Amino acid sequence: MYTRKNTKKIKVGNIFIGGSDKVLIQSMCNIKTSHVSSVVKQINKCQNLGADLMRVSIMDKRDANAIKSIKKQINMPLIGDIHFDYKLAILAIKNGIDAIRINPGNISSEEHIKEILFLAKEKNIPIRIGVNSGSIDKTINDYQRPINENDMIKSINKQIKIFKKYGFDNIVLSLKGSNIKTTIAAYISAAKKYNYPLHIGITEASINEISLIRSSAGLAPLLLLGLGDTIRISISGNPYQEIVAAKRLLHDLGLYPNYPTMISCPTCGRTMVDVTNLAKKVLNYLENNNINLTVAIMGCIVNGPGEGKSADIGIAGGKGNFVLFKKGKIVRKIEEKNVYQELINEINEMIK
Repeated sequence: MYTRKNTKKIKVGNIFIGGSDKVLIQSMCNIKTSHVSSVVKQINKCQNLGADLMRVSIMDKRDANAIKSIKKQINMPLIGDIHFDYKLAILAIKNGIDAIRINPGNISSEEHIKEILFLAKEKNIPIRIGVNSGSIDKTINDYQRPINENDMIKSINKQIKIFKKYGFDNIVLSLKGSNIKTTIAAYISAAKKYNYPLHIGITEASINEISLIRSSAGLAPLLLLGLGDTIRISISGNPYQEIVAAKRLLHDLGLYPNYPTMISCPTCGRTMVDVTNLAKKVLNYLENNNINLTVAIMGCIVNGPGEGKSADIGIAGGKGNFVLFKKGKIVRKIEEKNVYQELINEINEMIK
């Protein structure tokens, strides 16, 4: 059994990052921040889905000034993502942002960083130093060669040194790359050197299926090493899928306990029922109703109950009929046309 790294505890809004076993789920709005009503709607939906923190892009003064209105309509911490213009970081802090992320690759001037730090310290606003393999301090790597983990570490070290020079220690770190091995190595190196909370993710992870594989391959090893205080699974598209994916990954690693577990067989030549659509429908019901049970949907009456014996409840089908089983023991037979509703009825009886 692995042990979670006990990182420094950092307050962000009304919650804490680090210092505990809980890995917080983060996502990012994909709507321009100045479109306040749409952003608020998206943030509140993300919170209902299970997000603990949300991030928004601050691209101009309108975005920065919108923070004040957004904050009045949400009740979760809001992080401002700042690139290039340090004045936008200052304006976002003045408008009530709970934390900011700055990138050493495009805000590297010590004088500009100093101004941000003084105000952030006054307002007790934490800063995530967000190194990205696509944006490294140009004095470290000017992109004439591939980015490696040492470049990412050097970039973050340089920024931390500036932060400490001005007495600022309210820090979260991230070292995201699109290359899995580089990202894992960078996070492990950072964790050995620093005790700041880590926000982990694979950047530019692509569309749904690719991102799920790439992110799981990169983040699971870190989580199993006890690293990672917040997590984002980056998926091209709206943020809702990111939150569900993060919950599923954390749950399978034992880090999000109160969540349903779905077991379903891969199907084979013996399968004579629609396992795939039934499993999707049942999982959707379990997740939407936050039902913490292990449910099996199997396509073979011969092996199904045995293969799904670890489930609290399950069904195994064969040519128009299913058997219902609990803890691997067959209870009764159900016609295929009625199986979904009868399974749901049994599940609801179990959680009464």
